[in-house]
Amino acid sequence: MFRTLQKSRPVERRMSRVEGLTANSSQFTLERKPFRILGGSIHYFRVPRAYWEDRLLKMKACGLNTLTTYVPWNLHEPERGAFNFEDELDLEAYLRLAASLGLWVILRPGPYICSEWDLGGLPSWLLRDPNMKLRTTYPGFTEAVNSFFNQLIKKVVPHQYSKGGPIIAVQVENEYGAYAQDEEYMAFVKQALLSRGVTELLLTSDNKDGLKLGGVKGVTVHICVFCLIECVLLSITVLTSTISFPHKPQMPKMVMEYWTGWFDLWGELHHVFAAEDMVAVVREVLKLDMSINLYMFHGGTNFGFMNGAAAVGVTLPKPMVTSYDYDAPLSEAGDYTTKYHLLRNLFSLYHSESQPLPEPPSVQERRAYQPVVVQQHLSLWDSLHFADKPLKSERPVNMENLPVSNNNGQSYGYTLYETTITSGGYLNSENNVRDRALVFVDKHFIGVLDYKTQELSLPDGKGKRTLSLLVENCGRVNYGKTLDEQRKGLVGDIKLNKRALRDFIIHSLSMKPGFVNRFSSTWFFFYRPALNRLSLPVVMVNSHWLCSQGWSKGVVFINGKNLGRYWSIGPQQTLYVPGPWLHRGDNQVEYFRQIHTCSFFVDLTTSIDT
Repeated sequence: MFRTLQKSRPVERRMSRVEGLTANSSQFTLERKPFRILGGSIHYFRVPRAYWEDRLLKMKACGLNTLTTYVPWNLHEPERGAFNFEDELDLEAYLRLAASLGLWVILRPGPYICSEWDLGGLPSWLLRDPNMKLRTTYPGFTEAVNSFFNQLIKKVVPHQYSKGGPIIAVQVENEYGAYAQDEEYMAFVKQALLSRGVTELLLTSDNKDGLKLGGVKGVTVHICVFCLIECVLLSITVLTSTISFPHKPQMPKMVMEYWTGWFDLWGELHHVFAAEDMVAVVREVLKLDMSINLYMFHGGTNFGFMNGAAAVGVTLPKPMVTSYDYDAPLSEAGDYTTKYHLLRNLFSLYHSESQPLPEPPSVQERRAYQPVVVQQHLSLWDSLHFADKPLKSERPVNMENLPVSNNNGQSYGYTLYETTITSGGYLNSENNVRDRALVFVDKHFIGVLDYKTQELSLPDGKGKRTLSLLVENCGRVNYGKTLDEQRKGLVGDIKLNKRALRDFIIHSLSMKPGFVNRFSSTWFFFYRPALNRLSLPVVMVNSHWLCSQGWSKGVVFINGKNLGRYWSIGPQQTLYVPGPWLHRGDNQVEYFRQIHTCSFFVDLTTSIDT
C-alpha cells in the first residue's frame, strides 16, 4: 500500500496544479487558497539515507506540512569540478521522498548556508586563492558559484511545484544581512537561480538586525528569531516597516527559523531549551496567524570533520561538537522527545477532524553491550608511509594550499609538519597555528600550541633532533565576517628562540576512509599519538551510542564510516552510530587518539532503533 502511495501522489498533484505559493497579500496562498506553512528543518546530509523516510514520517505525524533543507556545497563539490549527488547526497531522492509523503519543500541552496557546518558549506578549495572574497561578486567566487549552480539547479528544477514536484519556495543565499559585504551580491544570486529555471517563490531570511541589509528587490523577506515572543514581535515590527521595505507594505508573516534549541561547543555546557517554553512561543506565533519553520525539527549529526566553529571575539574560533542534536523535537537518534509530543498536540488543533494526524511510527527495543578491549595499535609515525607523498618546503604551507587532492588542497583532518632543530629553548607559534598543534621532539610529547597557548619550552639535547607539529583543523568558522580567514594548518612562521624555522617536511593526513583502510594487518603497540583498532560484535543492527569517555581527543571510524570527533572536555561524551552502518557479527572500529591517557575500552549502548 505504501508503494502505491509513493507512485500515485506526485501524479495527483501534477494533475491538480493551479498556482504555486504566492505572497501577494498578508497571507500565503497555495493553489489560490490560504496556506499556512508549518515547517521543520531536517538536513539530508546529517541523517543516514536509510533513515530519511523514518524522520519525514515522524515530521508528518507531528502535524507539519513543509520540509526545509539546506544544500551543502562543500559535500557536493569536494574538489573543484568533481560533483557528487549520489547515495547519502542524492538530493533528488530526498525531494521525491518528501513528495511521496505529502510534504512540501522550501529549498535553501545557498551557496552559503551557515548551519553550524564547516565554512558555512563553502568548499575549502576556494581559499587556495590568496585574494578570495567569499560571499561577494569577486570573480573567483562567482565563477565557482556559477559552476556549482550549473550542476545543482538542473537537478532542482524538475522538482518544483510548477513541474509537479514538492518545492514551493527557494531561499536566496542565507542571512546575508549579517554579512553585507557587497551590495550587488544578492542580486547576483537571485539571477543565478532565475536564469537556470527556478520559477517558484523566492525568499530571504535574516534576523532583526540584518533585515535592512539582506534583502533584494522582488524577493519576499522572512525572519529568523530565537526563543522569546518579544523577539518575534520586534522582528515583525522591523519586517513590516514601510521605511525598511516600501515595496512590500503587505506581506505574509513567517518565522523562517524558530530555534527549537541550540548547538553545543566543545568545552562548554550542553544547551537545553525547556519544552514548555518553546511550545509556548510556537503557540503565540500561530495565534498571530503567522507561518513558522522549526529549526531544527531533527538535527542529526555532523559526521566526519564537518562541524563548524563559532567566532568568539576577533581571532578565537570555538569548534562545534559532532552531535547536532540541537535539543530538537526529534533527538539525534530520531527518538521522540517531550517537545515532539507537545508540538503534536498543538499542531493537531490546526488540522480538521476529517483529516486527523497519522500515528507516529513505532520505536523498537534497546540493548546494552559490554565494554570491548582494543586489540591493535599503529603509531602515527609508522602510518606515514600509507599517506600521500610528503611535501618539502622551506616555509610552512597551510592545508588548503598543499599539492594534494588533485591540487584542491587538504580540506579536513590533520597535517604533520616536521623540521630539524639543534637546540632547546622557547618555541613560539606567533599565533599561526590553526587550530591546535601537538608538539613533539624526537616523538616525545612536549605540549600543545593553540590560540591560548602560543609558547612552549623545548628541552635541550645533543645534535640534530626532529621537531614535529601535528596540527588539527578543528572546524572552520561558519558564521560572521572572518570567513576569508579560515585557512588551516600552519598559516605562517613558527619561531624557536625568535628565529623562524625553515625546511619542513609536510604530511597531509586527511583521514579519508581510503587512508585508514590501507593499514591492513600492520598494527602493533605504539607511541602516542596513534591509530587503534578493535572488533565490535553486534547482535542487533540498530542505532547505537559509542561511549568515548576517557579517550582524550580524536576521531572514530566504524566499517570505514567517519562517525566524527570526540574530545574528553565535553559536553559530548558519546558518538552516534547509525544502525545501517553496522552489520551482524564483528564490526571494525578504528579511532585516532591524539594523546594516550586511558585504558583501551569501548562501551556501546543501543539507542531506540529507528
